[in-house]
Amino acid sequence: MHALRLAWDHFEEGFIVFLLTAMTLVTFVYVIVNNLYNPFFLLGDFFEARGAEGISAFFFAIGDYIIYLAQEMTWGNALSKALFAWLIFFGLAYGVRTGGHIGVDALVRLAAPRLQWILGIIACLICLGYAGLLSIASFDWVAALFGNAIHADDLGQFGIRKWHIALIVPLGFALMFIRFAEILIRIMRHEQTGLGLADEAADAAKLAENEERHP
Repeated sequence: MHALRLAWDHFEEGFIVFLLTAMTLVTFVYVIVNNLYNPFFLLGDFFEARGAEGISAFFFAIGDYIIYLAQEMTWGNALSKALFAWLIFFGLAYGVRTGGHIGVDALVRLAAPRLQWILGIIACLICLGYAGLLSIASFDWVAALFGNAIHADDLGQFGIRKWHIALIVPLGFALMFIRFAEILIRIMRHEQTGLGLADEAADAAKLAENEERHP
């Protein structure tokens, strides 16, 4: 069981790295292709002004071909948006596991340990209800998209349909539900008192302290 959990955690981190890498590469190539034709047109104008029409025609042809590639690569922007959507919703559960979400619990920390434990359970139950409700509601939305089988904008040529992209919404909230369920179990076992979210105030204080020690 521990090995399975470890494998899933590594897959979760690896998949997020894959999404970030793919999104960056697609965006980079899309931007390069959309600006690469300018140097060839400038070279074409340069040689045309000097009467070298054969050389200028060669550079103009390359520029025209790159413009054609840029026009055909309209899917790059759509794919970047789809990858970003998957990154956001897949990262929801990862943020809960790693304590990456911002926590505002200054008043809760002033309460007695027993009250903190109770408030932690209540907060976790609210988060579970939120994640479960949105997971079910978004699943109905994906089911409707699946029934219509509508192709995704600019990605239909690859067989990608809208429900393929939207599937991450119920999946992301379902994973977040599981992560909050794990937190609830740890709270019930008194292994932690709160949701274990990020404390920006504490992080800022540590950063200021380190700067004072190492100016």
